[in-house]
Amino acid sequence: MKLNLPVKSLLLALALTVSAAVCWELFLRSKGLKPNFDDGPELWANSRAMVYQPSNKATVFIGSSRIKYDLDIPTWESATKTQAVQLAMVGSSPRALLTNLANDPEFKGRLVVDITEVLFFSQSPRLAISPMAGINYYTKRTPAQAASFAVDKYLEANLVMLNQDFYSLNGLLTHLYVPNRMGVYAGLDFPVGFGETAYSRQTAMSAAFLADTNRINKVRGIWGFVAKMDPTPPVTGKALDVILASVKQDVDKIKARGGDVVFLRTPSSGPFFMGESMGYPRAKYWDRLIVTTGCKGVFFKDYPALANLVCPEFSHLKPSDAVVYTNGMIAALKQQTDWKL
Repeated sequence: MKLNLPVKSLLLALALTVSAAVCWELFLRSKGLKPNFDDGPELWANSRAMVYQPSNKATVFIGSSRIKYDLDIPTWESATKTQAVQLAMVGSSPRALLTNLANDPEFKGRLVVDITEVLFFSQSPRLAISPMAGINYYTKRTPAQAASFAVDKYLEANLVMLNQDFYSLNGLLTHLYVPNRMGVYAGLDFPVGFGETAYSRQTAMSAAFLADTNRINKVRGIWGFVAKMDPTPPVTGKALDVILASVKQDVDKIKARGGDVVFLRTPSSGPFFMGESMGYPRAKYWDRLIVTTGCKGVFFKDYPALANLVCPEFSHLKPSDAVVYTNGMIAALKQQTDWKL
């Protein structure tokens, strides 16, 4: 059968595209890179649907980025024989997520809330953007979107090049170095390997990242840049009272349905912990949160096994220390609560 010129051209273009994709995938794998998931609203919504299990079957975690790194889900599930449902979102305040669960009459389970003071006690609307995007996607998700996610799940689990943050065309262009113009700043350019996300939404630093002091120092520099760009003083006075009252209201709703809430203060170290301790003194923030809500709390400095954990870039634990932290957290929860773990 003879093919006309347009059909031949189309087949040639298809063959070249497939060949290029295969070569790109093989190149990425030759660098030791592994597939990981894009942590967008689609993946979050998939986890959000899992919160309705009985409290003896699952525990829900919300917070900012620290609990996404510091909770080692395989360790949790092996030790407790229950599922960990990870709903935390990086660079955000979990208060919107707490309210969403509090207003869901079907949620009656165990909830662990991770506290990063500068985010949790902030009034900045931008810290609710990602949580609200996930919530809106979940509530409006269509059958077609659910089916698309099922396909994407399979592809992302098997193809490195589908990592849109680094290896897609847009990702590659984003990470090209372009000097900032005065008064104009690009987005935060985290190095490859700093955050690799599993289907469970657990995030971890790669071995290559941890072995590269330049990459670690780059992330430390990003934290310093963020601190300089946002000089907003910590919330105090009546504004803090309003936040605490809102949190208590949400907690009370969950408890009234038979659920329970525990707060965590996950590790930070070096200048990060020093700055957080000065800006957000424990007595004025953490202690008030625990007293106001009537909840149990696990502050890492109170436990010898956790107190001296060191975060490579000052704010998140490496995978091996996440195992240590998770085991210590489970032991602390057994002491503090009546949870059967």
